[in-house]
Amino acid sequence: MKSTPFTQKHIERGAKMAEFAGYNMPISYSGINEEHHAVRRNAGVFDVSHMGEFILKGENALDLIQRVTTNDASKLTAGKAQYSCLPNKEGGIVDDLLIYCVEENKVYMIVVNASNIEKDWNWIQQHNDKGVEMHNISEATCLLAIQGPNATKILQSLTEMDILNLKYYTFTKGEFAGVKNVLVSATGYTGAGGVEIYFEDKDGAADKIWNAIFSAGEAQGLKPIGLAARDTLRLEMGFCLYGNDIDDTTSPLEAGLGWITRLAKESFTSKEIFQAQKEEGIKRKLVGFEMVDKGIPRNHYEICDKDGTAIGYVTSGTQSPSLGKAIGMGYVQMAQSSIDSTIYIKVRDKLLQAKVVKMPFA
Repeated sequence: MKSTPFTQKHIERGAKMAEFAGYNMPISYSGINEEHHAVRRNAGVFDVSHMGEFILKGENALDLIQRVTTNDASKLTAGKAQYSCLPNKEGGIVDDLLIYCVEENKVYMIVVNASNIEKDWNWIQQHNDKGVEMHNISEATCLLAIQGPNATKILQSLTEMDILNLKYYTFTKGEFAGVKNVLVSATGYTGAGGVEIYFEDKDGAADKIWNAIFSAGEAQGLKPIGLAARDTLRLEMGFCLYGNDIDDTTSPLEAGLGWITRLAKESFTSKEIFQAQKEEGIKRKLVGFEMVDKGIPRNHYEICDKDGTAIGYVTSGTQSPSLGKAIGMGYVQMAQSSIDSTIYIKVRDKLLQAKVVKMPFA
């Protein structure tokens, strides 16, 4: 198992550790509910240094990004970021990702899921036929996500960058806690506000930044948060998790990601497939649902109609700490996808009633 530069910090703080995407990661500290509420109501720190980061440079960098992603990266100016995905040749999703425009038309940073670093690198490299300079900086990059309504207030004292007024999906670069060349972005995965901090793991920067953050925030209730609460937070917002809600077999249109699939843009992988899906209509759709009967939906549980006929499957499910009820996401046939439709989750041969609801849940 790999470690992040903060692994020892998690162990010292008594985190329950487990393997995730090949890394020894903190799953929880004080308990999922407590950590979840800390982020929704105040602020929490996530170590997400296991994520992957690639730098793409050169006059053909934008062209390469445009050809391999669904969104329109030509709209990005320096200091702006975008959510997108890499489609495969069958109309599925290689990965979902973030694109940061460091220098317009010249330098971009792509942030990918930890479990897909090698897969994504190979996929992009395969399409790099115009000499774009590519650097995989994943191993050398630290990433902390400080999320919650009070996150930026706590952090502002550590930098002269104006992070209090950082707009959603923008970023800035500068000195943070005495460390130079720190990138601070507002592209969070919790829906609770806050920022992500990217910096190079060198000259004790990881210790310096971690210690400064907790020194500034501990008295104000800032807590370290594990990956389990990250999952409940993102699910309440209806954010997709790669490997659960989206994968190589799911289309972005089926997953409700039509808004990042820009069919007006010039040629990109599987554009024709997505155009046909839009014209003909998709056959299944990712929906949010809440349980009516008691029970917690889990990944791969069957979704059925009232007669017990399978109409889809659960992709994510949990007991929502914010709502105090069980919620989930899953693919169902279009006939059962409208809001307030009654569906049934098969749990140990029992059909438990649920209803389709609008996302985000919280």
